[in-house]
Amino acid sequence: MARKVVADSLGVGIATGLYGVSFGAVATASGLDVWQACALSVLVFTGASQFAFVGVVAAGGAPLAGSLTAVLLGSRNLFYGVTLAPRLRLRGWRRLVHAQVVIDESTAMSLGQGDEADARLAFRLTGWSVFVLWNLMTLAGALAGSAIGDPRTFGLDAAVGAAFLALLWPRLTAAPQRVVAVVGAAVATGLVPLTGAGVPIIAGGAVAVLLGLAPDIFNRDTRDRGKRRQVPGEESP
Repeated sequence: MARKVVADSLGVGIATGLYGVSFGAVATASGLDVWQACALSVLVFTGASQFAFVGVVAAGGAPLAGSLTAVLLGSRNLFYGVTLAPRLRLRGWRRLVHAQVVIDESTAMSLGQGDEADARLAFRLTGWSVFVLWNLMTLAGALAGSAIGDPRTFGLDAAVGAAFLALLWPRLTAAPQRVVAVVGAAVATGLVPLTGAGVPIIAGGAVAVLLGLAPDIFNRDTRDRGKRRQVPGEESP
């Protein structure tokens, strides 16, 4: 089993890490220099947020709007960490170091394992292989950006988004989850021609969060009303 985990984890790590060349090329085409592109990959290291930031800046949006968009997209990693913590059982400085590679791919590979030892192995191999290759390919893409022209011509800027969607959609097993995802995407898409760069993603994400919280709020209010009606000594209406 461990051999399969290694093969699958490295396969995902290599395939995802190679997308870094797209980010490096897009970043330099958007006005960043090579070292700024590399710094984003080392420090931010979450593909969707990186692409969102350079996309907003390239479209003429303010850096603050780009940063807010990146933070919104990257906030999902916080919830990944909460889910992974009981399985990884990391303490002290190890938790801090491994937090850097809590990403879509490492989370999906870890949660896909039935055994905790395999889950830890999958997380480490996937996360660190993506990190190393993503940063090397970012450097390569940034250096070669001018040589290949605008990478958006080849659709390379959509590669990470497509990979994220492929990992996310199978995990949306219930109809309400898919409705929330579709509505959020529809709101973001509809606002593209009407608002400034970065605003559609922020608005779509906010709508998705509100829709996702709505059932819990409704159910809690219903339970509270039920408890108030069943006060001892009072008849139910």
